[in-house]
Amino acid sequence: MRKFLVVLDDSRECLNAMRYAAMRAAKTSSGVTILSIIPPDDFNHWLGVGSLMKEEARERIEAHFEVFAKWMRDRQNIDPTLVIREGEAVPQLLAQIREDKEIGVLVLGAGEDKAGPGPLVTQLSKAAGGLPVPLTIVPGNLSKDRLEAIT
Repeated sequence: MRKFLVVLDDSRECLNAMRYAAMRAAKTSSGVTILSIIPPDDFNHWLGVGSLMKEEARERIEAHFEVFAKWMRDRQNIDPTLVIREGEAVPQLLAQIREDKEIGVLVLGAGEDKAGPGPLVTQLSKAAGGLPVPLTIVPGNLSKDRLEAIT
């Protein structure tokens, strides 16, 4: 089964990427994998404190995931899977794509502020020609109605 890979983070544009991935998956009989990456620099503390912080980060990610997963199940009849990885974002994202051969499309949300579309979109769009799967960039300012119309 083909799967859409979408990144779960704390950005506002993540919401539209999730919606788009779920809607496309529902309309194409595909699946959704939600990837969240814990950056390594968040835990450069004493071993015990770092372990506790990692566990708390995982709990926050799982709670955040459940919100999206419930919406996907209830509204789109999609049961997403969650993958949590630790490390630098781009290498971990590419590793996930290489390891899961069912991933067919990477979906990212683009920020709409003056700072740019976001670090992942910026880095991966520059390397889009060498990516192992197509990259879909979803504008963060699209309405729900517009997303439904284009999916």
